[in-house]
Amino acid sequence: MIIRKSAREIEKIAAAGALVAETIAHVGSVIAPAVTTDELDAAADAFIRKHRGVPTSEGYKGYPKAICISPNDVVVHGIPGAYEVAEGDLVTIDVGITLDGYIADSAYTFAVGEIDEEAQRLLDVAQDALATGIAEARVGNRVGDISHAVQTLVEDAGFSVVRSLVGHGVGRHYHEDPHIPNFGEPGRGPRLSEGMTIAIEPMITAGGSDVVVGEDGWTITTADGSLAAHFEHTVAIMGDGPRILTPRVGLARSVEV
Repeated sequence: MIIRKSAREIEKIAAAGALVAETIAHVGSVIAPAVTTDELDAAADAFIRKHRGVPTSEGYKGYPKAICISPNDVVVHGIPGAYEVAEGDLVTIDVGITLDGYIADSAYTFAVGEIDEEAQRLLDVAQDALATGIAEARVGNRVGDISHAVQTLVEDAGFSVVRSLVGHGVGRHYHEDPHIPNFGEPGRGPRLSEGMTIAIEPMITAGGSDVVVGEDGWTITTADGSLAAHFEHTVAIMGDGPRILTPRVGLARSVEV
C-alpha cells in the first residue's frame, strides 16, 4: 500500500532529511586515510543523537550499526568495522534517521583523495542518474519513468545498474511501497501522485550488474569485484514538481530541481 503524506508530514520528513544531510556532510569531513569505518560510524551515531535523532538502521532487522558504510566494490549495507579507509577509495555513506517519528534516507559516495579518471566518471554518472531520475518524479508520471531514465543514462555511459536492489517509499516507515527499480520501461508501474515520498537511489557498477551477499548476511558486493557507486535522495512528489527532502550540505556537488 502506498502511503501518501500530508503537508505537515512532508515537513516532518524534511526535518529528518535536513539532519540526514548534515550527518552525511559531518561524516564526510572525518573521512581520511587510516580512519576506520567503525570510527566513522561512531562519529555519525554521536552527531545524530546530539541533534535528537535516532539512527534508523541500528537494530533494523538486526543490523548492528548506526549507518551503512560501503567501500569500493561494496554496493550497499557495508557493516562498519576495522576496515581502514585508504587513499583512492570510494566510500559510500548511507544514512537513515528517525526524527519525531518520521524517517528520511540518503546516500553519498565520497572519493578519498585522488581517484582515477574512470572512478570519477562512475561517480559523475551515478549523480547524473540520480538527477535524471528525480526529474521524472512528477505528478502523473509512473515509477517506470524514473526507472527508465536512470537505466538509460547509466547504460549509455557504459556502466551497469544493479537490478536486485531498488529504491522505495519512505517516511512513516523505513521501507514503504512502491519499489523504485533503477531499470524498467517508461509508462509502467504505479502512477505518481501528490504526497508520495520516495527514496530514489541509483546503485551502479563499473562492471556487471550481478552482486553477492556476504557471510554476515548484509554486505552486498559486486560479483566481479568492480567499483560501485550509490547516490540517494528522499523526494516528495509535489504539485509543482519534485522536492528533495535531503538536500546536500557542504558537498562539492548537489542535485538541484
